[in-house]
Amino acid sequence: MKDLSLHILDILQNSIFAEAKLIKVDIYDSNLSGTLKFTISDDGKGMDDEILNKITDPFYTTRTTRKVGLGIPLLKQNCEQTGGSLSIYSTINKGTSIEALFYKNHFDMLPLGDISGVISLTFSSWSDIDFEYSHKTDFGNYVLNTKEIKETLENIPINNPQVIKFMKQMIEENLQEINAI
Repeated sequence: MKDLSLHILDILQNSIFAEAKLIKVDIYDSNLSGTLKFTISDDGKGMDDEILNKITDPFYTTRTTRKVGLGIPLLKQNCEQTGGSLSIYSTINKGTSIEALFYKNHFDMLPLGDISGVISLTFSSWSDIDFEYSHKTDFGNYVLNTKEIKETLENIPINNPQVIKFMKQMIEENLQEINAI
């Protein structure tokens, strides 16, 4: 994957596949510590210890449509290439949490990518799921919650093209603000 937003999209899809009703995305991007960490947690099906121990093996997948699962193994590799780490916690019927840590000054550090596009399109594509997105930097914190957006919109669907465009722009503007020096 060419950027971190695509890794985040892959994990979001895994959470959706696990029938989560609430998915949280937390990003902490610190120039002071030289790290970028993201955590994605859900209240989906969860995994037992057997699956959890195999999840970073590229030749293992729980999907029946293909015989390999490269998303998590590639994420682990990209973390470790920067000196970072990947941690996965899961409990059956309670959910899963994935924490990815990267060291930003490393040559192999991937760019964040189009996080506003990934977040806005994912949130609008799965209107029956509640999402929480938090992006923190050394200069501030931005939080977006689909439950609040849906309440504010009242009868306008969250997958309305104007709402999607507005959400993407709102994320971009707020990320610029919390990244200001």
